[in-house]
Amino acid sequence: MKLDKISIDGKKDSIEVLDKIFSAKVNNKLVSSVLYKTNANYKGRHAKTKQQNEVRGPTSKIYAQKGTGGARHASRKAPIFVGGGIAHGPKGELAYKKRKLNKNEKKMSVASLITEKNNNKNLLILNDFSSEIKKTKEMSSIINKLEISNSLLILDKNSKDKIEKSARNIPNVKVTDVNHFSAYDIIKFKKVVFTESSVKELEKRYS
Repeated sequence: MKLDKISIDGKKDSIEVLDKIFSAKVNNKLVSSVLYKTNANYKGRHAKTKQQNEVRGPTSKIYAQKGTGGARHASRKAPIFVGGGIAHGPKGELAYKKRKLNKNEKKMSVASLITEKNNNKNLLILNDFSSEIKKTKEMSSIINKLEISNSLLILDKNSKDKIEKSARNIPNVKVTDVNHFSAYDIIKFKKVVFTESSVKELEKRYS
């Protein structure tokens, strides 16, 4: 299929793109599953208490087993004593299993979301950036002109190097490359912007 390709000056052209990415079957169930797993794996489970076997200290009995008239006790590391281990406390990341995401799930979910952006006219393909844009003001002007104020810019390496510094302080705009974006990033922003070269890089993964 063919999509419009726009230059920074606003001149239109067309580019041939891969159907399996830009006109794929939208699978909302798969996307929800991938987002759930991604979000679950990002959460930090840092709360952890020491169990009895993790508390440092002597393991000797605190007093003789018989003859004291008191209850039998082992060491002071038992949960009933102050400073002892905690019974049934949080165990940190060890208590949680990481949810596995295979490559095919990731690829299909990304294709579904890109297709949805394209169907809703929230997808834009630009020519590669040929010259460096140094000033934030200049980059902001280009973003306003192209109406991509809330967007994820997925660029090729050369284009990314040319605009990353000027775009990093602009709110609601994220500059990344083909190797460092996820389904979560696509959902977060209203529009997705590619360059001609980044489209070709992405297509290599699906061919």
